[in-house]
Amino acid sequence: MRLLIRQDYDTVSRWAARYIAEKINEAEDKPFVLGLPTGSSPLGTYRELIALCRAGKVSFAKTITFNMDEYVGLDAAHPQSYHRFMWDNFFSHIDIQKENVHILNGMAKDLAKECALYEEQIRASGGIDLFLGGMGADGHIAFNEPGSSLQSRTRVKTLTMDTKIANARFFDGDISRVPTTALTVGVGTVMDAREVLIIVSGHNKARALKASVEEGINHIWTLSCLQAHPHAIIVCDEAATDELKVGTVRYFKDIEG
Repeated sequence: MRLLIRQDYDTVSRWAARYIAEKINEAEDKPFVLGLPTGSSPLGTYRELIALCRAGKVSFAKTITFNMDEYVGLDAAHPQSYHRFMWDNFFSHIDIQKENVHILNGMAKDLAKECALYEEQIRASGGIDLFLGGMGADGHIAFNEPGSSLQSRTRVKTLTMDTKIANARFFDGDISRVPTTALTVGVGTVMDAREVLIIVSGHNKARALKASVEEGINHIWTLSCLQAHPHAIIVCDEAATDELKVGTVRYFKDIEG
């Protein structure tokens, strides 16, 4: 696992966007399969990628995307659905082909079938080249809440109170309006990606970052699974390192520059 420490959220976002653009450009004429998150963490990266696309420095014309998750019970037109989030904040501003966008359907009649189909679509695409993600304050990745199996695949998950409280800001602060379940890729799904890039920002993520980097792999802090991934990067700001040992911070700064 690599840990890149940058000054603030903006520099984290710029680094992540440039890294993703570089990987897409390296693929040249081959489709590049990109896993994507929602939430606050990736917004800066999406803004930077939009700017790079508009400047002609990267094209998403041959990029295939798979989103991490979607709320159960919200249709694609709902203002707080992750379909709307992605089109409002990213897809509508780049040259991606609509047919190359994959987002789980939270309104599917058979949710288990929808999840199985999603896994099959990922396999059929050749697997995910790079999975971008954020991290919850409790160390979860996607909606793989504490206690999730590290071998899990795409499935229905019940959201914890911490997650609902964190997401209430998108529902006018009303926690009762936050869906109680979601469809999410599993930890195993993320680990299958050839590369994983995680954005971590803010002091409120410091405790989870410490557990994920300095402690052992366990199912309570699901992001800790990245310790076993051959090509995983966490790019974080200074504030997120507040709970790390001084020696840990110095080590990663020394080797990463």
